[in-house]
Amino acid sequence: MIIMNESFQSKIYEFGLDIWIKTGVNTDTAHIFNSIALTIGLFALLYGLDYLLRRIVVFMVIKAVRRSKTKIDDYMIRNRVLKNVCRLIPLWIAYQAFPLIFTGFPQWTSTMQQFTGVLIIITFVALFRSLAGTFKDVLLDKKSFADKPLDSYFQVVSIILYVIGAVLIVTHLFGISPLTILGSFGAASAIGMLVFKDTILGLVASIQVSANDSVRVGDWIEMPKYGVDGDVLQINLNNVRVQNWDKTIVTIPTYTLMSDSFKNYRGMQASGGRRIKRSVNIKLGSIRFLEIEEIEDLKRIKLLKNYIGQRQQEIAEYNRTHIDDPTMLVNGRRMTNIGLFREYIRLYLLNIADTNKRLSMMVRHLQPTEHGLPLEIYAFANTVQWVKYEGIMADIFDHVLSVVPYFHLEVFELPNSKDFQELLIAQYNETKQSE
Repeated sequence: MIIMNESFQSKIYEFGLDIWIKTGVNTDTAHIFNSIALTIGLFALLYGLDYLLRRIVVFMVIKAVRRSKTKIDDYMIRNRVLKNVCRLIPLWIAYQAFPLIFTGFPQWTSTMQQFTGVLIIITFVALFRSLAGTFKDVLLDKKSFADKPLDSYFQVVSIILYVIGAVLIVTHLFGISPLTILGSFGAASAIGMLVFKDTILGLVASIQVSANDSVRVGDWIEMPKYGVDGDVLQINLNNVRVQNWDKTIVTIPTYTLMSDSFKNYRGMQASGGRRIKRSVNIKLGSIRFLEIEEIEDLKRIKLLKNYIGQRQQEIAEYNRTHIDDPTMLVNGRRMTNIGLFREYIRLYLLNIADTNKRLSMMVRHLQPTEHGLPLEIYAFANTVQWVKYEGIMADIFDHVLSVVPYFHLEVFELPNSKDFQELLIAQYNETKQSE
């Protein structure tokens, strides 16, 4: 691209030079004054052109972009694509104009063109980086790419562009072949791998994370070793930013997602239900067979009425055909308070709207311990939102703990100071009475 041919440049320079010579200035000084005047004129022209481009053209383009329905042009404006293009125009004009301005000083022409060439290379790198950023934003706008670590890939592209820019600048300044420079990188690769170890590990980890789909932006992950328990905000080339539930921000190296284990709650969130797995410890001494009167009283519970009637028929039929001495409670089958309590909880979970009926649901015994018999509820709430989930679980156990006495059971708890005080008072009163 040629803005001005050599004859036209010569006429402009000679016209200015003649003016200075006619004023009585000697030839050498006239060359200096002429170059200074042309430099001032060039900068004034470039400033006016830059103002025209940035204040008028860019403003009009931005105004038109905001009216459009597509988002691509918005992303281009956000990533400064148009501004970088506008910067190239004055730089290219300056590059072409320096031979005119410094006709009498060839060494200055070469120096200024080299300096301007470096600025042009830097601007081109910024332009391509802006285009890469625009492409990244366009992909993030698509659902299939919204949770991918595109920031890592964008950083890799940026590094490649910086390396290419650095090679072109050295080539432009010193006239060295790009192949020679690239060949020298082989000798420095060992040092580069040491310096950029985290970057290389982060790049590999980002690719593996994306390929295996192990972590996405927005996932809830937990890594106790690093104090991580929250949502993934960003996956970069070197680090992953996570916002914990207490609103603190934790930054961990990207490669730790491959080298260390972590828990990802994405499966839970996708299932539509969050697990409830909690036990109530029943005092072993309170577990027993139920009397007929107690069974009849429990029939008043709506959820158990049909179940108890059905079980009574099954038990009576079995005992009639298999038991010789029904007066011995151990012989045959009997209803227990813990059995009816367990069935009541199961029916209660099935009849409330807060549990997810599509997922596993059961009430089971765990291994008895010195703290009693753990009766565990294993079910899923019908929400994955933390606050609602905690409310649902609290409501369930509020009800379960409240109905325990109706089944003639007791919840185990370690004795406290009040229990010891009542025991001492009872022993003291007993001793007094015996005296």
